[in-house]
Amino acid sequence: MRLKKSGLAALVTCGLLFALPFSANAAQCGNGSAGFATWLTAFKQEAAGRGISPSVLDSAFANVHYNQPTIRADRGQKSFKLSFDDFMKKRGGQTIISRGKAMKQSNAALFASIERRYGVPAGPLIAIWGMETGFGSYMGQEHTLSAVSTLAYDCRRTDYFTDQLYAALELVGKGYLNPTARGAAHGEIGQTQFLPRNVANFGVDGDGSGRIDLVGSRADALASTANFLRGHGWQPGQGYQPGEPNFNAIAGWNAASVYQEAIAYIGARIDGIK
Repeated sequence: MRLKKSGLAALVTCGLLFALPFSANAAQCGNGSAGFATWLTAFKQEAAGRGISPSVLDSAFANVHYNQPTIRADRGQKSFKLSFDDFMKKRGGQTIISRGKAMKQSNAALFASIERRYGVPAGPLIAIWGMETGFGSYMGQEHTLSAVSTLAYDCRRTDYFTDQLYAALELVGKGYLNPTARGAAHGEIGQTQFLPRNVANFGVDGDGSGRIDLVGSRADALASTANFLRGHGWQPGQGYQPGEPNFNAIAGWNAASVYQEAIAYIGARIDGIK
């Protein structure tokens, strides 16, 4: 998935339109595959009424289907209920620390550049990178638009993922998201797993190529992650452990407290913080 640098401001501006409250006549959610086709028809009508072009809708939804693996993943996030020690073991925390130290050393210039620009040190960025995709080694195989559409239809978090779906349509309309793209089970994109709205709001060109590629460019993915943290209140030079000012920015990345604690712990070990 690629974003042209010049299109980012337009995406954020367009996002204001689709962030408006959804109408009372919005497509009705459901809790199984049976109503998905009906919902999709209603959603496309609603989206057309909001100014999404027929060509974008036809392209974006040409291969969209109810994605059962997405629902299984959404209902099966049991690791977030584990104790800290068990979570670290299950998610390979010590391996992330070990590999992360090597990644910091081999990409020292990149991380120094990111910290100068955004004020975010290498540790938490590497921790997120390792936790999310094993440093870009596995970014998911689910059809992105099907995953986001399924969660927009599903009743558990309809409003949140309806906004994500409108953001995905913005990206398709600008030519920045291929309708055939594949990624993680909830529609996350790239090496640190950005949802579509976050791509539009926080994606940056970290390698100077003139485009944003969160899949193929680690510089873009890591700089965008730093930009996300800064956008969620990161204060340069402040600590990021629990109780310190920047821990809240990490909390903005993931709502699970055990995940937040793991990122802070792993980041500290990579950064050499006692």
